[in-house]
Amino acid sequence: MSSSSEFEQPVTNPAYAEWGLRSLEHDALVDADPAAIEEERRLPTALRRLLRSRLAIAAFVVILCLVLFSYLGPLFWSISPDQTDPSAILGAPSAAHPLGTDDVGRDVLARLMAGGQTTFEVAILAALLASAVGVIYGAIAGYVGGALDAVMMRFVDMVLAIPVLVLLIFLSAALRPTPVLLIFVIGFTSWLVPARLVRAETIAIGKRDFVRAARSMGSLPWWIIRRHILPNAIGTIVVNSTFQVADAVLLIAYLSFLGLGIPPPAPTWGGTLFEGITYIYQDPWWLIYSPALVIILTVISFNYFGDATRDALDLRFERHR
Repeated sequence: MSSSSEFEQPVTNPAYAEWGLRSLEHDALVDADPAAIEEERRLPTALRRLLRSRLAIAAFVVILCLVLFSYLGPLFWSISPDQTDPSAILGAPSAAHPLGTDDVGRDVLARLMAGGQTTFEVAILAALLASAVGVIYGAIAGYVGGALDAVMMRFVDMVLAIPVLVLLIFLSAALRPTPVLLIFVIGFTSWLVPARLVRAETIAIGKRDFVRAARSMGSLPWWIIRRHILPNAIGTIVVNSTFQVADAVLLIAYLSFLGLGIPPPAPTWGGTLFEGITYIYQDPWWLIYSPALVIILTVISFNYFGDATRDALDLRFERHR
């Protein structure tokens, strides 16, 4: 019969030992991660606060209307954006063409709808790419720290010293612009600010007790970043992503206005604006005001929605109420 001392022997099977360590680690981290619990409780409150913001609702409605205009509008408007009408070159707004026609007789309303699709797709995908690269880069730099952090951040500072528009003009002039190319070019020139923001958040979160507990238990760095760092920095990431979309819309318009965007006959908001400036002395105001209005509304709406989201997620906003 076995003595009681046999039950006091330590577990020598590595599988059982690892399972026990992981179980204890999970229980301890659940108890030692008040920030994650606080984040889960704060998100419903932030959503209610966001829904109470008239500015956020107005910005969201404008964005939704622009998206519906771009994607559902062509279903109800029979004129193709590439269809030309030689008898209506630079025609003023009329019943047949509510926003007039351009220099070759194409319907401006149809081209704004098609240009909106290109603008939203390129801007949103470029913003997602920039956020993804910036989040990974900043999280690694902030978590590792030391010499690696210094080298990585000096590289960011060096690239930030180069004007983004100048770099985009150089790349667009050297390569043939396409929607896919614009996504990668804008994305890989816009990740610097998210990287710095996520690095700062990572350093701040890394000093909290639940992260120190995870390190002391031997958790892998990638697991700590995925489980603790990024969930607690999600507010900063989401808010910055909305600003990234607004910046991408402006960059697309800049390049198209300078003639370095997606080449004709592909419709773009900036390209239509460029055509209006070209014929400004012939007074085609509809080629200027229409694309300028949708660009301004899109940028302002994304910026205001980002501001409202930041206020909703900021605990200091609730404390001052």
